[in-house]
Amino acid sequence: MSTAVRLAERLDAAKAAAQPLSSGRVRSVVGLSVTVEGIQGAIGDAVTLARPGGELVAEVVAIDADGLVCMPLGELSGVRAGATVQFAPGRLSVPVGDALQGRTLDALGRPIDGGPSLAGLPRVTTRGTPPHPLRRALVDMQMPLGVRVMDTMLPCGRGQRLGIFAGSGVGKSSLLSMIARGTEADISVIALVGERGREVREMIENDLGPAGLARSVVVVATSDEPALMRLQAAQTATRIAEWFRDRGRHVVLMMDSLTRFCMAQREVGLAAGEPPATRGYPPSVFALMPRLLERAGAGEVGSITGLYTVLVEGDDMNDPVADNARAILDGHVVLSRRLATSGHFPSIDVLESISRVAPRILTAEQMGQANELRRLLAAYRDAKDLIEIGAYVKGTNPTVDRAVKLKPALDHFLRQDATTVAPISQSLAAMAMLVAP
Repeated sequence: MSTAVRLAERLDAAKAAAQPLSSGRVRSVVGLSVTVEGIQGAIGDAVTLARPGGELVAEVVAIDADGLVCMPLGELSGVRAGATVQFAPGRLSVPVGDALQGRTLDALGRPIDGGPSLAGLPRVTTRGTPPHPLRRALVDMQMPLGVRVMDTMLPCGRGQRLGIFAGSGVGKSSLLSMIARGTEADISVIALVGERGREVREMIENDLGPAGLARSVVVVATSDEPALMRLQAAQTATRIAEWFRDRGRHVVLMMDSLTRFCMAQREVGLAAGEPPATRGYPPSVFALMPRLLERAGAGEVGSITGLYTVLVEGDDMNDPVADNARAILDGHVVLSRRLATSGHFPSIDVLESISRVAPRILTAEQMGQANELRRLLAAYRDAKDLIEIGAYVKGTNPTVDRAVKLKPALDHFLRQDATTVAPISQSLAAMAMLVAP
């Protein structure tokens, strides 16, 4: 851990401890937002609302002439006008440390797995900062993921940020589970943001298993939780990954999904009075995305390899969230509904996917082999209609002839059982054999 990082953490804790407490009252509750008067605060500060049954934590998301507009980190039931509000800067912090490995946390860093308390661990604020653009390390080493088609044709670099784009039910979560089992990263941080509650236990018990969970941290905010909790889950997972990176670890951060994060910010922005813009998303969504995504990547020491699923609306790969994410990230993996419905898993459309760092992490020979496979796949796709109706005449195009001959072997290479981990050495050897003359 660098001296600068250590000093920054201690300074945050000192600032929070030195601030005096002040109190105000609830002025109004409208929809998902609470207006508080009588206290001053800044965007991102935390307040606690008094209500029967215990306090409710809320975060300041806007400031207007009537006071602070706050969004709750829980249900608003029981909150009434005139209720006491306490202001405590720095309240939104999360525990960090090696003891988090093997634990499942909620969006505020509280354990939900029934394990021991994390009260003794150091705490940091959830708002991190991206690495300096001139001091971050270059992405020049591969991060093996255990998925054959990705390790060979769509390689992921250590510190790269990769998007997995697909419509609903096409296999995004299944692909993440394959990566969670097969990755060679030191630590995996998995953020389930706005997903089904059913998936949490399945991810932990079936996909990770005891060995995978032992080197993972899981942060959960399911779809039934308030929008601010879903936002906070992404921030918490990223901050935990940053803590491990700053100590020289190589982390894989898997977030399912970036789209649910953006939808949560849409709820917060509209409730705070922002005007709707593209497809109802307020401007703050597109300002928040790069601030979150740029926090991943290689640091001066250590790295965060970010894998973000993007749920595209109606299989439209150019919807606002997908288009903006594709511009920020270092590559995109597109999952095809056509492949999924035909039983081809993982349903990765190789010709529509790209890794922007592939030339820097594969050798020239391996890049040539991957490009040759792409050329064969493209040739078969272009001639597919003629081949299927029997109109293609053998000998017309040598590339198509070879693609037709290798099609069964190509399909076998691109498919992989969800429970199988493909070692990268075997994957690269299989690619070389496939394209050999």
